[in-house]
Amino acid sequence: MTTIHNSNTACCSIPPVQSSYQPKGSFKSYAGFEKVYVTGPEGTDRALIAVFDIFGFWPQTQQGADILASTLGAKIVMPDFFHPDPPFSQDDYPPNTDEKMGRLQAFFGGPAQIEKAVGNVKKVGAALKGEGKRVGVYGYCWGGKVATLVGSDPSFDAVAAIHPAMLDVADAVNLAVPLGLFPSKDEPIDEYEKLVKAISTKPFASKNAYKLYSTVHHGWAAARANLDDPENKKQYEDVYGTLAGFFQAVWA
Repeated sequence: MTTIHNSNTACCSIPPVQSSYQPKGSFKSYAGFEKVYVTGPEGTDRALIAVFDIFGFWPQTQQGADILASTLGAKIVMPDFFHPDPPFSQDDYPPNTDEKMGRLQAFFGGPAQIEKAVGNVKKVGAALKGEGKRVGVYGYCWGGKVATLVGSDPSFDAVAAIHPAMLDVADAVNLAVPLGLFPSKDEPIDEYEKLVKAISTKPFASKNAYKLYSTVHHGWAAARANLDDPENKKQYEDVYGTLAGFFQAVWA
């Protein structure tokens, strides 16, 4: 019997989209990671850690990092959190057989194991803070769950989750920093509303940001973004503007 680590149907069915975008940043080694996409100015005191989705480095995800770097004047680092394993194979998407679904759930329980990723984000955060930077975290899908859980560490400035998988109101209990929450139409709306209500009682509630993107699919801001689709492109631009505004307000 397959152990189910992620039950988000859309997350487990929508494949990535090809893109011709040429990322503006470069790959470097950083904080013990051999491959890290880095974009934005080095001299800034602002930094964001990006936690990609299960498809790893993807042009649309890197484009989002480039947008945030330019808008915020921040250094964005996107480590290969799955190393030494590869990201999840496109060949297994959609996971429409028991065998493919088994491989997907094994990936969530192995290379994409949540607790391991949370620890790795904190490791990268410590390196950035050692440079004197203020540090926030944002993530997509699986990475959104990781970013939210990192938010229990008050040494970070803020965290944000874009079309997050595994939404759970229980994640608000230990949240210690402002949260940006931006689900798609495919996330469980009832859980989203419970989470919004829970974070509204936090002492930092005025700095939280949240918006339901009800016209777009799970993955619209990362590897599954189809920027040839006008609505997807519109909401892609909107969420990065909203995300930049969220971190800007936290750092103000």
